[in-house]
Amino acid sequence: MSTAIVTGSGGLVGHATAQFYLEKGWNVVGIDNDMRSQYFGPEASTRRHWEHLAADFQQYRHLEADIRDGGAVRRIFEEYGADIRLVVHTAAQPSHDWAATDPETDFTVNANGTLVLLEATRRFASHAVFLFTSTNKVYGDTPNRLPLVEQETRWELDPGHPFAEHGIDETMSLDQTTHSLFGVSKTAADLLVQEYGRYFGLAAGVFRGGCLTGPGHAGAPQHGFLSYLMKCAVTGREYVIHGYKGKQVRDNIHCTDLVAAFEAFRRAPRPGEVYNMGGSRFSHCSMREAIAICESIVGRPMNIRYSEQNRIGDHIWWVSNVNKFRTHYPEWRLTWDVPAILKDIYRALLCA
Repeated sequence: MSTAIVTGSGGLVGHATAQFYLEKGWNVVGIDNDMRSQYFGPEASTRRHWEHLAADFQQYRHLEADIRDGGAVRRIFEEYGADIRLVVHTAAQPSHDWAATDPETDFTVNANGTLVLLEATRRFASHAVFLFTSTNKVYGDTPNRLPLVEQETRWELDPGHPFAEHGIDETMSLDQTTHSLFGVSKTAADLLVQEYGRYFGLAAGVFRGGCLTGPGHAGAPQHGFLSYLMKCAVTGREYVIHGYKGKQVRDNIHCTDLVAAFEAFRRAPRPGEVYNMGGSRFSHCSMREAIAICESIVGRPMNIRYSEQNRIGDHIWWVSNVNKFRTHYPEWRLTWDVPAILKDIYRALLCA
């Protein structure tokens, strides 16, 4: 039976991916040692997600391995070998704030861990499709040099700029920019995945995500924008806006739309390809606009504090241009916009 290896299977995207393929009748091997609770505290633990998978699906097997442990990863891949048809690598240290507190852990998880998985795939499952969740932070703060125009509730790109209509595409340079240490470690991994596709012919694809979100996100102050924002709206907890007058813009993609993109690539892989992947112009908002939507859904004002200090390397304006992926996979569509996503997260919080 076809087997998928999913790293970070307790996290937002990993859990959604595992569930998708389990429901299609695949065997899924989840690799997740709950390092998210080490990064962000017990509230951010993802353990319950993989426990639910194990309880609901007989064909799910969970392994609490560390992706940096080459011996452990090789044993997993050697055991399943030819049955492995898909590797979806979502495990990561995901916060550029946290990375500065422990650069060695950040780099070894994001870069070294990715190399371990690529090499295990090449040695034991070279026929498999390898999908990697990269990040728009590979572009560093280069987007902040775009000609931005301040509006009442957001920053917006000058309408005369080539990126204005559809967002930022994959031609943006990765060089001469402040990435944050997280951005550097993910860029190293991103380039490794591309190289295994181009040099070794591995069916590897890179998805440079903006804000990935959904009801299964264990949002924390340092990671998980919409999830943590709605959590604060529901509980009355203080939410801190970091700089840019709260007008910074993000596009947001629901995890189910991202998994649908994974499946499209799996069916017709393009080795070494890179895609900017986010909500695009279909699903984007500023911080202020997201707060207003949350307040409307919850029915009361949020507890907001503003800090003038922006996060180092943070983007003022980011909207992903997904036209390259749409051209390669014309059957794929975005189906969730920001209000629908926030309502979905709200419902999940009420049921938690």
